[in-house]
Amino acid sequence: MYYIKKLYDFLDRLAENNCREWFAEHKQEYLDLRALWLEDIDRLISAMTSWQPDLASQSAQTSAYRIYRDTRFKTDKTPYKTFFSALISPWGKKTDRAAYYIEIGRSQTYDQGLYAGAWCLDSPTLRKMRHAIVDNIEEWEEIVHSPAVTDNFRWCSSGLKTIPKGWERDHPQAHYLRMTNYGQFRECDDAFFLDPNWPERAAELFHKLKPFVDFINYSIDE
Repeated sequence: MYYIKKLYDFLDRLAENNCREWFAEHKQEYLDLRALWLEDIDRLISAMTSWQPDLASQSAQTSAYRIYRDTRFKTDKTPYKTFFSALISPWGKKTDRAAYYIEIGRSQTYDQGLYAGAWCLDSPTLRKMRHAIVDNIEEWEEIVHSPAVTDNFRWCSSGLKTIPKGWERDHPQAHYLRMTNYGQFRECDDAFFLDPNWPERAAELFHKLKPFVDFINYSIDE
């Protein structure tokens, strides 16, 4: 049996028993499932290197997140995440650039699926992005309105209620200027991950967002 079904079962039980005592009793089960997850993340990265060679320096170990939650500044003190996730980029998972993110499980914050883009941008970076979009609006709109993107993904971005200071209220790119992060998302049901070929399928889908990710990154870096 492919391990993903067992992973869902483990995460469901963890959601119902999110405490250190239960986790300690099931620690080996978690470690076995995580090892298989890391193998699949390595397969995903390997498939992605065919169109992004600089990912060859990365691995599941540099990309996968821990299951342990940081509860220091959270009202929710449950100690464990109820999902597995990884962020894939040439700079590893600790990066402020646009990257590819995957999540599987029962998160109460995010939907299960594939993400790409840049989140939690600081003010100087947001200013650079806004100017890059306005200055290269034809290239930007060709990317975000391409069938490869619109047929497979949707926007996953928060935004300001009003136009940022320094821009005209009726600016033709007001929608993009109000964004505080730039992300695309594709929800994936359980059946997607129950297919043992999902790492290769995910790589093909992520490939469709490479122009989007590249635009953000060269805008940040210029």
